[in-house]
Amino acid sequence: MGIFSRMADIVNSNLNSLLDHAEDPAKMIRLIIQEMEETLVEVRSSSARIIADKKTAHRKLEQMQTQAQSWEEKAVLALSKDREDLARAALQEQANLNEEALRIEVELSAADEHLTQLGEEIGQLQSKLNDAKAKQKALLVREKTVQERIRIKQQSNRSALDNAFAKFEKFERRMDNLEGQLEAMDLGNEGDLAAQINALEEDERINEALAKLKAKQAQ
Repeated sequence: MGIFSRMADIVNSNLNSLLDHAEDPAKMIRLIIQEMEETLVEVRSSSARIIADKKTAHRKLEQMQTQAQSWEEKAVLALSKDREDLARAALQEQANLNEEALRIEVELSAADEHLTQLGEEIGQLQSKLNDAKAKQKALLVREKTVQERIRIKQQSNRSALDNAFAKFEKFERRMDNLEGQLEAMDLGNEGDLAAQINALEEDERINEALAKLKAKQAQ
């Protein structure tokens, strides 16, 4: 089922309200434009048929007017020959043709009014269609802008995250350098430390020997 059920629905439609209440405005505007374009084709097709019918009616009217004139001439000829009966019959044929011509003229007048109405409807529909297409273009621009902002935001967040990792790696590298410097400072002291410990052990043995010697002398 279409969004609109008749021409008046389109002309009187509030596009902003329809889009505001739509779950998917982009899809809604596409459907609206599609239905408007289809309706516009139908209205123009109707106008084309009426114009074609008018042309046919005009030709028929001209033929009848020509025939009516011919019967009048025949009536004049019949009277000139004292054939009033034939003149009366000829005038009757002329009257019939004139009556049919009058009916066609009424139809042509009605067709003109219908065409005028269709022309107004086409103008209103075209205006609505242009408005809908403008709103679609605005929606597309808005969607593109939002997508671009999202892309930039994601790129910015990714850049911030990359910077954070880079800073952390830089800090780790700095700590590695400091620890390396500390370890480097101890590299030259390993031999001295061992010698000092050995000296302490040697001093302990001397003290023990000295104590034994003192004890022996005391005996």
